[in-house]
Amino acid sequence: MRQNGLPGFVPRFDYTYDGVMRSLEQSYLRLGLDRIDIVLIHDIDFWTIGDRDVLEDRFRTVMDGGYRALHELRAAGVIGAIGCGLNEADMCLRFARAGDFDCMLLAGRYTLLEQGAMAAFMPYCAERGMSVILGGPFNSGILAGEVKDGAPYDYAAAPAAVVDKARRIEAVCRRHSVPLPAAALQFVLAHPVVCSVIPGALARHEVEANIAHLRRPIPAALWADLKAEGLLDTAAPVPAG
Repeated sequence: MRQNGLPGFVPRFDYTYDGVMRSLEQSYLRLGLDRIDIVLIHDIDFWTIGDRDVLEDRFRTVMDGGYRALHELRAAGVIGAIGCGLNEADMCLRFARAGDFDCMLLAGRYTLLEQGAMAAFMPYCAERGMSVILGGPFNSGILAGEVKDGAPYDYAAAPAAVVDKARRIEAVCRRHSVPLPAAALQFVLAHPVVCSVIPGALARHEVEANIAHLRRPIPAALWADLKAEGLLDTAAPVPAG
């Protein structure tokens, strides 16, 4: 059997107390470290699992077991901070309310294309002083360059409505001579609860391009136009310019 390119490899999800302790032990051995800065509980969301019953079971398991292990390790100073890495703002909020977490890694749900996380999750983080690490600021590719039919969105071909909105955003960026990915990267970092962004890069030139995008001057009028055209939440924080 071959899965994820590895012969005989079948992933096993173990969010129990002992399972998390074993996972951390193996991570320390591989990394050659005696302390890890941040440990994240990954992929307990419906987007990843696709089964509500399995989701509920894993949520209960991790909060009863795995979370307790991480809480103890943090208290002992073995790890610096704990959080979750998820694809849904609602599940980030659920975890944030269920435990004492330092941060959440939210992928793809607060971007130039969609700001649904502002409804409840991000205000809760602001209230609690909880940091947000943003993954997928390009929505898995559609905001990373010229918008094309079938562009990747959530790791699949983007629906026509999503492509249309992305193209309208792109048109505003072009009017102001700003690359779409530059606007995408700088927008997400403007929110006060966001401490970091993970754009994803496979090669050196992509890292260099991301750095250039972050340094690109963007006029305040671009953000104003996006809001005026209904392409950006009017309450969304934007870069100062």
